[in-house]
Formats: sequence, C-alpha cells, structure tokens
Amino acid sequence: MQKNPLSLQLDFKPEDFQLASKDEKESLVVMRESVSFWKDGMRRFRKNKIAMVSLVVILIIMVLAFIVPAFYPYSYEEQIRGSSNLAPFQYSAAEQERIAAGEKVFPHIAGTDRLGRDYAIRLMMGARISLLVGIVASAMVLVIGSIYGSVAAFMGGWVDMVMMRITDIIYTIPDILLIILLGFALKGPLDALASAPGFGWLKTLGPNLVSIFVVFALLYWVSMARIVRSQVLALREAEYVTAARALGASNGRIIKKHLLTNCIGTLIVTTTLQIPSSIFTESFMSFLGMGVAAPMPSLGSLATEALNGMNTYPYLLFLPAATISIIILSFNLLGDGLRDAFDPKLKN
Repeated sequence: MQKNPLSLQLDFKPEDFQLASKDEKESLVVMRESVSFWKDGMRRFRKNKIAMVSLVVILIIMVLAFIVPAFYPYSYEEQIRGSSNLAPFQYSAAEQERIAAGEKVFPHIAGTDRLGRDYAIRLMMGARISLLVGIVASAMVLVIGSIYGSVAAFMGGWVDMVMMRITDIIYTIPDILLIILLGFALKGPLDALASAPGFGWLKTLGPNLVSIFVVFALLYWVSMARIVRSQVLALREAEYVTAARALGASNGRIIKKHLLTNCIGTLIVTTTLQIPSSIFTESFMSFLGMGVAAPMPSLGSLATEALNGMNTYPYLLFLPAATISIIILSFNLLGDGLRDAFDPKLKN
C-alpha cells in the first residue's frame, strides 16, 4: 500500500538497523572525558615541567631542613674545639688524629664558622626557620584575609565601605618600621613571659621573631582580603547562593560552604605566592639583626655573620644567600604554575 505523502508515519526498513562497522565507529567524534576542577587543574599542573621541578626542589629542601637534622651527628650550637673556619670536607688537627687512630669522623660538608660550629647543620636549621616563618605567616594571612574579605563583600553596603577603608589605612603603615618598634616594645614583656613555665620557647625565638609574626597578623593580610573580596563580589549573586538563602542557610554557612569553597583555587595560589614574601621579610630582618635570637641560626643572620670574612671565607656568605634565592625562586615558580593550572581565565 502506498504511503500518504502528508502522513507523519515513519517508514523504517530492516537495513536501517544494521550494526555500525568498525570504520563507522572510529569516524565518530569522541567527546572529551568530563573531569572535575581539581583533576583538570592537577593535569595542567603536572604538564608544567618548571613548576614540577620547583616542587621537587622544595620537597628536597624540606627534607634537609626538617628530617636530616634529627640524624645529623653535629648540633647547630655545638662548638668543636680547634675547628674554627674549616673549609668544606676539611678536618681539624684533633679530628685527623682521631681518624689516624681508626675512629670514624663525620666530615664537615660545608665547613665550620669562626666559632667552630658545623656550617651544614646551621644552614639546615636556618632553612627550617625560614620555611616555618613563611608557612605559618602565610597560614595567618590566609585565615585573616579570607575571613575579612569574604565578610566585607558578602555584607556589602556601608559595612563593605568601612571595612575596606580600614584596609586602605593599614596598607599605608610601613611594616619594617613596625617590626622594629614592636621588637623593642615586646622585649621586656616577652623576656618576663619566657621565664614562666611552659613558655621557654619564647626565649629560643626571641622578641624580634615574635614581633615579625605580630606584624604579619596585623598588616600582611590586606592583599589577601582584597583578592578574596573581588572574588566573592562576583559570586555572591550566583544561583546557588540564592538557593542557599531560600533554604534558610545562615550567612556564615553561605560564606564557608559556598563562597570560599569556590575561591579555593585563588586562595591556594595567593597563599603559595605569599610564602616567599614572608621568607624574604624574615631573612631581611635577620640580616639586620632583628630576627631569631642567638644561637638559633637564620639564613639572614648567617649571611650577616659571614660578611666580616667575605674576602677570606666567601663560601660562608654564598651558601646562605644561594639557599635563600633557591627557596624564594622555587616558591615563586610553584605559585606561577599553580596559577596557570587553577585560574579559569588562563584555560585554553
């Protein structure tokens, strides 16, 4: 029977249901596999060879700073008699006699300083101090800045205006001058507190390093707050935020679960880039004599001590300076790699 041309009935034939051949299957366009934000970011990060090398360098430095000193045969404050200003892998006369007697003596890999202290362990302890300052300070900046910036952007109106004007005022305060003033102001109270039970660690750090942490908590979060505020301003009118409000979620829960969670990529990148800035500030203040208390070493204080013998023992200045440069460069390159991987604006 002939089909009516105006009919909507479909006319199927048996050959229309034949299985596709192998060539026909291969000719189909294969869609890209759906991946999450984190998987896509890590995939892009692993392709960045410079960032991966920087990550490996940072991990090696962390192992040398935090793990190796526990097994190292020398202490950072141990003064070895007759071993002043030894060159790398050089032994003193007393150590040579012990070696001649059949005793095993661990070499001074980086030599010794003018007081006969092994320089390699002091470099490792100095790197530990710099890394701890950088990581702790960046964590403080992350917490304070993210909370302050997200609250200002979410509340909006006059609250946002007042909070951001406060950040403008704080931004004009010179941090170096404040560190010096706090170092002198806190010296007496901290020395008295260090003698109390359970606060002996304050004597090890010294008032100058404590003042550096105080300044980080007071000043350095301003840039983080501004970045978070700009991100939250773009997200607070999103549909999922409106839905959370309709469901009765509190402002704190919306900020924590919905706004800051969607800023996590920016927070990671900004925090990573904050670490080298904090390390440089601590090293610079230690170089000026405003860092950790002796005999605890810092990379900046090691460079200061080596200035007097720069012409005779240049390696004592080169080693801490090179260590600071490598740490700061590695964190900067790592932060650039994370930014390229997790910033949606930079995706191809």
